[in-house]
Amino acid sequence: MTQEETVITLRTSPVADAIREHRLIAILRRVAPRDPLLGLVRELAEAGVRIFEVTLDADGAADDLAACREVLPLDGADRCFVGAGTVRTLAQLKAARKVKADFAVAPVLDPAILKAALLARMPFVPGAYSPTEADQAWRAGATFVKLFPGSSLGPAHVHEIHAPMPEIEMMVTGGVDARNAAPFLDEGAVALGIGSALVRASPADRLRIVAEVAR
Repeated sequence: MTQEETVITLRTSPVADAIREHRLIAILRRVAPRDPLLGLVRELAEAGVRIFEVTLDADGAADDLAACREVLPLDGADRCFVGAGTVRTLAQLKAARKVKADFAVAPVLDPAILKAALLARMPFVPGAYSPTEADQAWRAGATFVKLFPGSSLGPAHVHEIHAPMPEIEMMVTGGVDARNAAPFLDEGAVALGIGSALVRASPADRLRIVAEVAR
């Protein structure tokens, strides 16, 4: 399979299609100990979240990712996907593959890691801040491009990048909450990664955020 064929396959994979459909990635960063993490994952899944991202920036995070996979439905109508976040090294990418992460996300663009992900046929979402970085990531085969941090870029940034480069499918992460979720989606973001706004919210507010993105 050529690199071009691999890119097409990853961009049309079940996890990529699920991200486009559900439009919300619940980011779980350093939620500890494990029991509260798994309780939160179950709660979010019951609320309708289907895409989860466990960041690999803490000791034992890969094992946490594997534990999340064990408590979530991985097939059927309620199928969930669990990816690895904050993947900044080849070792972290290898760890993500070992625990069968469905995809991987990075806060920056590292061509070597993106290339390794393509060789492993793993959907990979590198981070970008500028139009140049977004274009480089997309041309190099990113499944999606993560605009980060969204809070300092603003919804208009998505619109302005799409004007000359409409083919780039962008996720937005970093400072996304119930207040700015709809504007980012309205401006063309394919999905949103929401972390602390979900993790720190009350159960009622979590439901409200999930419903806002779904709406």
